[in-house]
Amino acid sequence: MANLSSIEKRKLERLLGMSSGYVLNFSDRTFSMFFEEHVGLDIDSARYRVNLSSGSKANRMRGFWTIEPDHIVAKTLLAMIEHANEYQCFPPEVDATLLADVQQIIGRLHQNSSSPVPEVDAFTASVNDLDFEAAAKHIRTAIDQNEPATALDRLHVFTIKFLRTHCEHRGIEVNRDKPLHSLMGEYVKAVRTAGLLESEMTDRILRSSILEAFNDVRNNKSLAHDNPILNHGEALLIFSHVGASIRFIRALEGRAVVRTR
Repeated sequence: MANLSSIEKRKLERLLGMSSGYVLNFSDRTFSMFFEEHVGLDIDSARYRVNLSSGSKANRMRGFWTIEPDHIVAKTLLAMIEHANEYQCFPPEVDATLLADVQQIIGRLHQNSSSPVPEVDAFTASVNDLDFEAAAKHIRTAIDQNEPATALDRLHVFTIKFLRTHCEHRGIEVNRDKPLHSLMGEYVKAVRTAGLLESEMTDRILRSSILEAFNDVRNNKSLAHDNPILNHGEALLIFSHVGASIRFIRALEGRAVVRTR
């Protein structure tokens, strides 16, 4: 059962437009497909309809919150925000304040997560791309099995695809020869120019030379080649750091979408 207060549930319902029985712009079919893809669960199961008057999408969502643990609910909410950003289907009442409140709720749910990498839910494909989705699935499986070192090469692929997607959205030239740290540097410059970053410290954290060193880890400490893989502790640290940056960028872009409406 997710640890959500009544106030938090009301905020989530406002974000997802659940007052009319719907959830965002989902049909019954796409609602089912969404849960199968992102958390591998059957949202049509009778278990999510217990003590509820109807099987509407909103009521199944409420049943889902009642039954599933914090980290699964957090993962679902993050993916729904990504969906709403992509299809621009947030309800009209959603503003930057509500979105920030929901991000705090998700962050708290993550703190209660039993996953070895608290940022596991950041690793969902931003666009409908088979390679992107495959890398994301591989990463989540490795984390769930507490074997992050086996997916370091997929993490590299995922991060490049993630940054290329957002760089293109910001009008930044993208090509196969541009390394990971250069993509991040140009992206940070663009969002700073757009007034989306407030502090020099955030700028420096995102631009850090860590991503420049990622190529060495990918080439010499992962399963991309015939090498001994990185030790478990350092692999966890890399996943957590990269995941935190990805989650921050997702939230930043979500706020940017709301601001322009």
